[in-house]
Amino acid sequence: MSKNDKSDDDLNSLEQAQLALVRFQQKAMESGAKVLIIFEGRDAAGKDGTIKRLTEHLSVRATRVVALPKPSDRERSQWYFQRYVPYLPAAGELVIFNRSWYNRGGVEPVMGFCTPEEHETFLRDVSAFEAMLVESGVNIVKLWLDVSKKEQAKRLAERHSDPLKVLKSSPLDEAAQSRWDDYTTARDEMLKRTHAAPSPWVCVRNDDKDAGRLNVMRHIVNAIAPKEIAKQIKNPDPEIVFPFVIEALTDGRLER
Repeated sequence: MSKNDKSDDDLNSLEQAQLALVRFQQKAMESGAKVLIIFEGRDAAGKDGTIKRLTEHLSVRATRVVALPKPSDRERSQWYFQRYVPYLPAAGELVIFNRSWYNRGGVEPVMGFCTPEEHETFLRDVSAFEAMLVESGVNIVKLWLDVSKKEQAKRLAERHSDPLKVLKSSPLDEAAQSRWDDYTTARDEMLKRTHAAPSPWVCVRNDDKDAGRLNVMRHIVNAIAPKEIAKQIKNPDPEIVFPFVIEALTDGRLER
């Protein structure tokens, strides 16, 4: 029976994927594996909720979620990657970046927070930086969460109308819709120029949050867990999670 066949064990369930992640982390803590998961995507693409489900049953001591605020004046004067280095995983740790150095691939150039020269330098250097991390033993998983303009507008409106979601709102929310095309252009260039063999991009169609969360977990388990754990979990649905290819920018798989 192939991994994509249905079984009585319901390998399709969120709980099974979470259990596999727990088992993976047990092995990782024993072996000293270092894992870095990077979540990027448009505003309101579902990063927070996906990370919450992903970490729900993992070890607090061995798992860190990093969501850095805007840089200080001192940090702006540093080498760009410098402020992220202290948060990289040590042996046995899983680190999740809720946005990362890829701010310079999207938000910063669109909003004018960096110069065109700084943007170009980042696109030129980031793959080499990540290759060094991989050579040092860091396993990198890069996820781009995509969302349609209509669904993004709906989610952003909910942030203003639902008091439980008010802390998700940001001064940049308004620009997400008004500068949609600019963000699309920045995304396309970033994916094309930073998709590299040591640290490839994987894209997630995330208008359906529940399906997106499940399939992200399935991808992560299959990408980083030992075979004896990964074989218990289905491959992600290729209609939802798929490796980045240039054709995805024009064939409808990524929103425009």
